[in-house]
Amino acid sequence: QVQLVESGGGLVQAGGSLRLSCAASGRTFSRSAMGWFRQAPGKEREFVIAISRSGGRTIYADSVKGRFTISRDNAKNTVYLQMNSLKPEDTAVYYCAADVTIYSTTLYDTTGAYDYWGQGTQVTVSS
Repeated sequence: QVQLVESGGGLVQAGGSLRLSCAASGRTFSRSAMGWFRQAPGKEREFVIAISRSGGRTIYADSVKGRFTISRDNAKNTVYLQMNSLKPEDTAVYYCAADVTIYSTTLYDTTGAYDYWGQGTQVTVSS
């Protein structure tokens, strides 16, 4: 079983930056693809960004390309989401998720592909 704990959310002005962290427990972190999703009030949870097990590959939602980056430190069992040039429409609860499928090399942008989820951290961008 994997437990994920997000941190780093908060209130920021438009154009500002935040870095979210997601700390994972368990021995499967380095074998798991990791993703970030977000959910705004009244909307469905949507994909933001994901990173492969080694950190060598990433995929992005079009809405965050050029502004958000993802990285991971397998020695620390932590994945990071660096968010720059934030916009009010980025306001949401941000969740990290782990895909622990053995031998999988595919990065997914759908919620159903991920096995474990954190509790979420609120990001609010003021205009």
